Amino acid sequence: MLKKILIYCTLLFSSLTVTNAQTTTHTFALGDIDFLLDGKPLQMISGEMHYQRIPREYWRERIKMAKAMGLNTIGTYVFWNAHEPVQGTYDFTGNNDVAEFVRICKEEGMWVVMRPSPYACAEWEFGGYPWWLLKDKNMKVRSKEPAFINAYRNYMVEVGKQLAPLQVNQGGNILMVQIENEYGSFSNDKEYLEMNAKIFREVGFDGLLFTCDGATQMPAGYLPGYLPAVNGEDNPAKVKELINKHHNGKGPYYVAEWYPGWFDSWGKPHNKSNADEDAKKLDGILSAGISINMYMFHGGTTRDFMNGANMSRTEAYAPQTSSYDYDAPLDEAGNPTPKFYQFREVIKKHLPAGQTLPDVPEKKRRTFGLEVIKVSGVANLFKNLGTPVESEKPLSFEDIDQGYGFVLYRTTLANAANGLLKIKEMRDYATVYLNGKRISVLDRRLKQDSLQLNSPTANSVLDILVENNGRINYGPYLIDNRQGITDKVTLNGQELLNWKMYKFPFAAIAGFKYAPVQNAAELQPALYRGTFSLRGTVDTYLDMKSFGKGFVFLNGHNLGKYWNIGPQQTLYVPAAWLKKGTNEIVIFDELKSGHTEISTLDHPVLNEVVKE
Repeated sequence: MLKKILIYCTLLFSSLTVTNAQTTTHTFALGDIDFLLDGKPLQMISGEMHYQRIPREYWRERIKMAKAMGLNTIGTYVFWNAHEPVQGTYDFTGNNDVAEFVRICKEEGMWVVMRPSPYACAEWEFGGYPWWLLKDKNMKVRSKEPAFINAYRNYMVEVGKQLAPLQVNQGGNILMVQIENEYGSFSNDKEYLEMNAKIFREVGFDGLLFTCDGATQMPAGYLPGYLPAVNGEDNPAKVKELINKHHNGKGPYYVAEWYPGWFDSWGKPHNKSNADEDAKKLDGILSAGISINMYMFHGGTTRDFMNGANMSRTEAYAPQTSSYDYDAPLDEAGNPTPKFYQFREVIKKHLPAGQTLPDVPEKKRRTFGLEVIKVSGVANLFKNLGTPVESEKPLSFEDIDQGYGFVLYRTTLANAANGLLKIKEMRDYATVYLNGKRISVLDRRLKQDSLQLNSPTANSVLDILVENNGRINYGPYLIDNRQGITDKVTLNGQELLNWKMYKFPFAAIAGFKYAPVQNAAELQPALYRGTFSLRGTVDTYLDMKSFGKGFVFLNGHNLGKYWNIGPQQTLYVPAAWLKKGTNEIVIFDELKSGHTEISTLDHPVLNEVVKE
């Protein structure tokens, strides 16, 4: 009996010890110069990784790599449109399980800086805002408008349920939380920022809150009483001067976004930074005792239709690539680059006494090119039309309750009239067909919205396939983001009426009817399906050079977009999404046709621009 009591007491003590370890709380506060963790200075050496851009199966692997480079903190955004794809329906499962991502960081000994602002930018579709906000034509995001604030508050309540218990003062590892994001680049309404802070407090974020802005935007974007971090500045003296100026002459000093790389846009050269110069800048910042978050440590991939776009009053619309490699220390597939090792050597110099870095983990998977995959079936889009939405005037994506993908707009030209066909406010890319034959391609990047219509016959069928190429994620046009044909179509100045709209959101690719591959094919958009068998899984890259423009599904996963103009010419295929045995691949191509095979490579091609 005594033995049983001793065993019971031992088990109870062990249980209490584990529970206590999991719920140990800390204090995290602002000193005049340093961040203070439990009263002691902490220099955050952080790297940005977005859990939604990394297959869940690889979260831990990527976090281990961050620790091996010398980071002690991970920064991440939370994208509203991923977590509330339909208003009132929330998803925190699978790749959206942000709480699990934070818990894995804790298990690996990493702190987290959380950025759950409803606006993220991040080269992400609509800056993270959900498309359904735009169903209200008068909706103004980033404003005090009640309808927007109510939707925002409802979402943040759900985010708070997931993340507030993981704050450092509640036993978790979230050190601090960002309100809004680079707001000074958009406006200067301090009342709006106060509303943000109030909502964050209401939903449970009771720890340290902060703002971040570019150096020239800090006066408009900071909120008095909260730590103002600076983005894009790596001169230590300037960093301290800027934060002192907006924080009552005090620190601590935090560069919330330091850029040892940059993103890519379609049709423009691949961005690369000088690793030697970056390493010197990192050394200077750390030597000055400044905390830093490198954007990005690991970019990953912007899959599905989640790439955003830039546009300003002086620069044309520019959608971003699916690859978010960012020339980061850890490449798109999670491999350490020379920049990784240079940064690791710099960080070694700044470790606390007695601390060493773990070895760099060896990658468990190899990267291979697979055997050529044969196309076994083709589904022509025009032969897979569902029931249309009918309207006198063309309707936007939002008006027909669609967020992403494509809409085919169809009308009949009663008269045989030549002339200028103009699509007013076309968003963003269109292929135009007359009686099933493609006659033009229109691209918002190139400010193309019209074409000369020659020799149509009476009662000709006009088809306009319009693609959402990525809603604007930054700048003044953020509030003007409806998609499709958002105004009208005219022929010789006369408005064309009586439209049928066929919806192709491509949330999945089930339900299409495939026909055998034909040697000759019309220049019409189609899905190309193939299957292949594997004995084991490896990382690989789809070689998309022979295709035109579209996206790829692999075993039900949307790998992202491709476009033959480059610079990205491959799509990364993570081994975790392949399987032993039979695999299925489906490629949609809106520009080229007649595909019979699909090839892969053992390396990415991210720097090949094709002249248009």
